[in-house]
Amino acid sequence: MTRKTSLTSTFAKFALFLSLPFCLLFGLHSAAQTGGREQRTPSEIEWENQQKANAQKKLNEQRQQAIKSDTDKLLQLATQLKQYVDKTDQNVLSMDVVKKADEIEKLAKAVKEKMKGQ
Repeated sequence: MTRKTSLTSTFAKFALFLSLPFCLLFGLHSAAQTGGREQRTPSEIEWENQQKANAQKKLNEQRQQAIKSDTDKLLQLATQLKQYVDKTDQNVLSMDVVKKADEIEKLAKAVKEKMKGQ
């Protein structure tokens, strides 16, 4: 090994040796800060629970609005599908009828998932 390679290797080992204590100190400092967050007062816990309940209530209201909107759209699409079917005869099936039925199916599945709460 040359002297330059040996110095580089020695310097790398020295730098690693010096950085290890800093990493340990930083890790302990971070752990100490995290541990301090665990201790909350009862009023803080109550406030957090209230905030979670309010957020859940708002999400449920939004989900209910979306379900109402989607079911209105389903009714409209079903009415249009019936009109398309009434205009066709037994030998001709319009592409509009197939497209409308696919659209209704997709929307109905989305409503079903929303009703499940997903």
